Amino acid sequence: MRMGRIGGRLALLHGDRALDVEKASDGRFAAEPDRIFERWDEFARWAEGRSLDDAVPFSPAQVGAPVLRPAQVFAIGLNYQAHVSEAGVRPKITSPAVFTKFVTSITGPYDTVTLPSTRVDWEVELVAVIGRPGHQVAEKDGWSHVAGLTVGQDLSERTVQLEGPVPQFSLGKSYPGFSPIGPSLVSVDEFADPDDLALSCALDGEVLQDGRTKDLIFSVPELVARLSAVVPLLPGDVIFTGTPSGVGMGRDPERYLPPGGTLVSTIEGIGSLSNRLVAGPGVQGAA
Repeated sequence: MRMGRIGGRLALLHGDRALDVEKASDGRFAAEPDRIFERWDEFARWAEGRSLDDAVPFSPAQVGAPVLRPAQVFAIGLNYQAHVSEAGVRPKITSPAVFTKFVTSITGPYDTVTLPSTRVDWEVELVAVIGRPGHQVAEKDGWSHVAGLTVGQDLSERTVQLEGPVPQFSLGKSYPGFSPIGPSLVSVDEFADPDDLALSCALDGEVLQDGRTKDLIFSVPELVARLSAVVPLLPGDVIFTGTPSGVGMGRDPERYLPPGGTLVSTIEGIGSLSNRLVAGPGVQGAA
């Protein structure tokens, strides 16, 4: 099953066609996508095998983030060994580096992103969305608590992130538009192997990152277990699972996103984000 936000409304998706869920269910399910996660199991049963004969075409301009106002947004740093190495971290990673991206940073898969400085970095990530609440979930049960997977970008303003004696990860990664997700949420059963998906990002056609989620140090089920060991996970919660190597700060010389470019982030079996970049006030290249 693929679901998304089309014209602000919950829809089942098939290619470039969308079935409005509220209308197709005769009002059984609300039009607001964020509300569906509290009834995810019921919704999934209803959607299974649902005819899409009445689906209608939609355009990219109508597509929003599949989850817009989650109660909690978790993000994981240093979750691919090659990225650990390029970040210059020497100790072995034995527990997830957890921070949050504030919810107002979430934006749609095709929205324009305003760059607040000349030091904004890219980080393509697999994003898991919780569909079943859980506290102290066993790793073996982790996937059963995931509604689906989507594509995310953990955009990062490196100066704010790293300034001061203690890094401000959450602030530096939470400017408006710094968490594009989408274009759809794909249920776990749609993947032959949800633990091994290709992911990449490219700037104006130049590939910047190219990896596979099988290389995650902490898999999605383990992240569900480790996070829920402390924090009860709620329906609709979002987990950014970490980025592979190839980020701009890890290059020599360092490299950052330029105004005027388009950043495309892709995950196998889900689709792509395509975010145009523009300069904010005071940034070189601003109109």
